[in-house]
Amino acid sequence: MCRQRLPQYPADAIEVALPDADAAAALLFSRRPELLPWLMRWQHELVATFGVQIQHDATRANTALRMALARMGLRYGSWGEDYHAYHNENHALELLDGRLERLVCEAGTTLDGRDRIALALFSACHDLRQRESGETGALMGANEAASIDETVRILAIAGFDETDDAWLFRTLELAIAGSTFDARPLAPDSRSNTAELAARGGPLAPHLHECLDETEPGWRSDPITVHALALAQIASDLDTANVSEPLLELVASSIRLCEEREMRAGRSLESPESAAPCLAFLTVGQERFFFDLHRFCSEVGSRTFAEGKANNAEALRSLVKELTATFAAGVGPTHRGIDVIRSFAHLALRHAN
Repeated sequence: MCRQRLPQYPADAIEVALPDADAAAALLFSRRPELLPWLMRWQHELVATFGVQIQHDATRANTALRMALARMGLRYGSWGEDYHAYHNENHALELLDGRLERLVCEAGTTLDGRDRIALALFSACHDLRQRESGETGALMGANEAASIDETVRILAIAGFDETDDAWLFRTLELAIAGSTFDARPLAPDSRSNTAELAARGGPLAPHLHECLDETEPGWRSDPITVHALALAQIASDLDTANVSEPLLELVASSIRLCEEREMRAGRSLESPESAAPCLAFLTVGQERFFFDLHRFCSEVGSRTFAEGKANNAEALRSLVKELTATFAAGVGPTHRGIDVIRSFAHLALRHAN
């Protein structure tokens, strides 16, 4: 990670199609018109809480949020031609219109107006790109690097300046980079140098300080970076707090991600070849994510979401055990991925009733 990292991921066809706030607003008005007044209410409430001194930042943030949400909906939502079941505008809204509000209520005055703007923009921008590849020159993933580059362009169009508004650019750079999630299990012999970080599994956020130690050894004397790093930990907790949602919502998010993974792998849920990967993801994969890989990175994130996660622990163990037992003889040519998903959903509904 480098503060002066040059853009490596250029604009794509979606950026060209939605180049500014007017184009974004027109799309939102035609597809999700309720979002425009919702964003205005968010802006007005921010000003009412923090005063007119936040007005300029809030207005520009509203513009950036419109652009990010519209591009997510067109790029990966049901408004375009590359639907992603999990990473679409609804995931951004899960954070914006749900988790972030809960976290802000818990945090109180410890999160000021600019902090809330940065976390809102993280919610909308952190998954802007999902089909990227290539070396980033850092431990962040290619999708995250590309999302940072597009976010920088969105902020510029919205009227933010990289020098005058360094607090926002730096926070989003670190927070989006920190949302890189390694789903591999924790390596028992991993060490603390960055060469070993990729083997640790889980979010990159709690290891960002080690990355900065190598790339920017003087970062601790920069108050903007120090504060941005703290916000990046909170942002990571927002992103992964599906573990704390009510059980059926947790299961639904797992199913959406499973469906997206199969789509990205080129396997139809109606085909037998998808059965085994779906079963592995919804059993071993869920336990690994929930109990081994997921961790809260901030104190306020833990206060907000840890109780909900604890409430889900035993139910998730039971669901995984029951789904495994359902397919105890293994999946065969008569099973399809959709059968595994439906069984998982049926078991979850039984637990919830």
